[in-house]
Amino acid sequence: MSVDDSSALPLSGITVIELGSLIAGPYAGSLFAQFGAEVIKVEPPGGDPLRTWRKLHGDTSLWWYVQSRNKKSVALDLASTDGQAALKKLVERADVVIENFRPGTLERWGLGWAELSQINPKLVMLRVSGYGQDGPKRDLPGFAAIAEAVGGLRYVTGFADRPPVRTGVSLGDTLAALYGTIGTMVALHHVKNGGAGQVVDMALNEAVFAVMESLVPEYSTQGFIRERSGASLPGIAPSNTYECADGRHVVIAANADSLFQRLMIAIDREDLAKDPGLQRNDGRVAHADELDAAINAWTSRLPIDEVVRRLELAAVPASKIHSAADIVNDPQLQARGMLESARLPDGLRLTIPGIVPKLSATPGRTRWLGPRLGAHSEEILGAPPPVLTTKPD
Repeated sequence: MSVDDSSALPLSGITVIELGSLIAGPYAGSLFAQFGAEVIKVEPPGGDPLRTWRKLHGDTSLWWYVQSRNKKSVALDLASTDGQAALKKLVERADVVIENFRPGTLERWGLGWAELSQINPKLVMLRVSGYGQDGPKRDLPGFAAIAEAVGGLRYVTGFADRPPVRTGVSLGDTLAALYGTIGTMVALHHVKNGGAGQVVDMALNEAVFAVMESLVPEYSTQGFIRERSGASLPGIAPSNTYECADGRHVVIAANADSLFQRLMIAIDREDLAKDPGLQRNDGRVAHADELDAAINAWTSRLPIDEVVRRLELAAVPASKIHSAADIVNDPQLQARGMLESARLPDGLRLTIPGIVPKLSATPGRTRWLGPRLGAHSEEILGAPPPVLTTKPD
């Protein structure tokens, strides 16, 4: 980690004002910050709640240090006249404003699109919310968990004989942030080509729905409702999770025709490799249970490391299911710079995820970890902020 200027980074010269808190909006802001944009995070009195979420080091979340890297923190009470005036001054020189308040909140403070676009006609405003800025549900609160339910992801996640489950991270938030960042970059390109600024309206549930593949086309044309299928992938075979002799589980994805052939030879089932009815995916799907039983009979006799070694030699996609401990010891991630070393304010060494995607000429860079609340208020606002005693809604 280095503390240096951002002049060599691809988004150098772009100024982003980040409002809101927690995950979706701030995650979008983090993507801009990683590639050199000046991201000014405007925090309410007491700071972003993410500062105290999950595991803490001292009184600060380890998550905060990672998600807020390269950002500058200023403290403003946006519900106050002084806070609103200060934000409007910042907007004059901004390229992007990111916010993830409930729709209507900024309008109540006189900080909505109508007001901010008058100040800066070339402004791009990314607005992230549960259901979007219009429609009958616009005013309802929305979190990633709800978006994953509404967007269809929760319905298909889990085993058929059990209730739907969630993934272990807030996918609804990060998907919305990724789509929102893409939309913002498209809008910035429009401005660069002489166009006016605009709103990027990103709904969490729509971001989830957008990655649901053929879910709706299958229903609209055939009345088919995709159900939960555990670790398998319905309609594609073989692709599943299999238990090994040491109790660990391996994921094997050999659903392409050539991969199926290599897998069957690797597990000493040439008879299945030569079976005319299994040469294409549709034939294998009809016998998916039989194939899974054959594969599991093989994996159950070997420890997982041996299973993975043999399948890698056979060029069959396979992997252990990695825990955090496995990830930090993964030689591929290490070689790709995906495990960065940083230092916390008290000197403790911290491993953080590397920056994605990898650019060959102008890669992103971690310049500093998430700052203390208001650390850049004097630099950005020109004077120390007043003591703040109230919090925005």
